[in-house]
Amino acid sequence: MGEPVTIAVTGLHRGDNPQPGASVIRSMRRRYPDLRVVALSYDPLESGLYSHNIDHVDAIYLLPFPMKGPQILLDRMRYIHGKEKFQFLVPCLDSELDNFLTIYPELEKLGITAMLPSKAALDLRAKENLGGFCASHAIPGPKTYAANDVATLSRCAAEIGYPVYVKGKYYEAFLVYSQVDLAEHFDAIARVWGVPVLVQEALFGDEYDVVGLADGNSEVVGSCAIRKLLRTSSGKGFGGIVIDDRKLDSTVTQIIKSLRWQGPFEIEFLKMPRRPHLLFEINPRFPAWVDFPAQIGCNLPAYLLGLLRGEGAVKLERCDAGQMFIRHSLDLVADIAELAKLSTDGEYVAGPLAPKTEAAS
Repeated sequence: MGEPVTIAVTGLHRGDNPQPGASVIRSMRRRYPDLRVVALSYDPLESGLYSHNIDHVDAIYLLPFPMKGPQILLDRMRYIHGKEKFQFLVPCLDSELDNFLTIYPELEKLGITAMLPSKAALDLRAKENLGGFCASHAIPGPKTYAANDVATLSRCAAEIGYPVYVKGKYYEAFLVYSQVDLAEHFDAIARVWGVPVLVQEALFGDEYDVVGLADGNSEVVGSCAIRKLLRTSSGKGFGGIVIDDRKLDSTVTQIIKSLRWQGPFEIEFLKMPRRPHLLFEINPRFPAWVDFPAQIGCNLPAYLLGLLRGEGAVKLERCDAGQMFIRHSLDLVADIAELAKLSTDGEYVAGPLAPKTEAAS
């Protein structure tokens, strides 16, 4: 027998701001049940690390935070690969992509394959550059400005008119109604995510979300569009319904071809009455709800793994309009010894998975 297929995945937290990694694992295991998974984590309390379900992981290694830079990440990846010999990598967090792109030539030398966008494409869709991209390609979007200091951001907000959204370049968004609130949130965001900080026109309407995968020729090999039904306080979709909108599909294709994108993507839109869809964000990874279309015929993570393995393409079905999902919470049971070892050693290799069963009464 050949060596087992082993893939490394990031982004395993499944709280009220869920990360995509656990859903990516679930989707891949629907087609590849014997897949071995190495979790790459920035926090030993990422909830998905302790799952005993289909999305369980076989080994866990802590990574340095992205702000530490690419060289420290490369050193850590060499160590992890030396122990685990994983063949494929699926990064699932926005903030880590720059570092992984920088070190990818060295990862390839180790025999690690990923499907990543180019640095140029990644930069074009960055929040601070998205307004320029929209203007260059006649794609409607909200007014958005970026600033490195609060005075400049305040002037931009005054030009747009309050209320406005204040957003970090990777994460966080706050609706603010005054210059005082703006200054407070600028400081909070800049401390965590650095500058620039963005100010964006506050528009309100139905939110739409498209998940997809583009191959090496910037062709959209599969996608699923939803309208959000339920949202958390941070705007994350906790429920959605599949829609059939060919005009929206055409816009997504235009965006992907204009960026010359390859790899997973999530594109977010806002729809107001009597106005076209407004492009809000382009995220360079699968969203946390990617396992929903995987259950109704459009398994994008499994298709990605097939591409990475050089397998023949498996047809992806178009998701039927009207299918919906609602997310709910589960309590995961673990032993404190697992957390202690991971926190102390920076790694934890699980034994054979023992399914949790109810005790006999």
